[in-house]
Amino acid sequence: MHHTVVERELELQLILSPERSIPVPARLGYRSDDPFAVHITFHIGSDHPVHWTFARELLVEGVFRPCGHGDVRVWPTKVAGRGVVLMALSSPDGDALLEAPAAQVSAWLERTLRAVPPGSEAEQLGIDDGLAELLAPTPGCHDELWLCDPWPGDESKDGE
Repeated sequence: MHHTVVERELELQLILSPERSIPVPARLGYRSDDPFAVHITFHIGSDHPVHWTFARELLVEGVFRPCGHGDVRVWPTKVAGRGVVLMALSSPDGDALLEAPAAQVSAWLERTLRAVPPGSEAEQLGIDDGLAELLAPTPGCHDELWLCDPWPGDESKDGE
């Protein structure tokens, strides 16, 4: 099966204080075989990039209005007249406030939404096919599935 990958490199700002921020190269990633999630990888001058994964829906909504709670919160704002998206990430390792250019994030999200339109994510996973297969009657078994012996021939005749 062919999977679509939508990636974009961009520079985020890690906000250290109202006056200070540092640039952080990041990669936005989306895969049609993991259709509900977006992945953000931050390269913060260490050998180990930091990976975050959260619901695509959260980022889509966060471009327009504040949303999320707990570990990931996203909201739009303006900085020096530019539209930006702020992401507040909390983990046991610490908290980070990141600022992303709204236009670039929106353009990338649009590409993910073209790849997998909202509402069609489950189809991408083949959940419906899998469920249908799971719930299909087993050939040769009666309707009372629980009456079917799952281990035919394992019984020893001695104990009868």
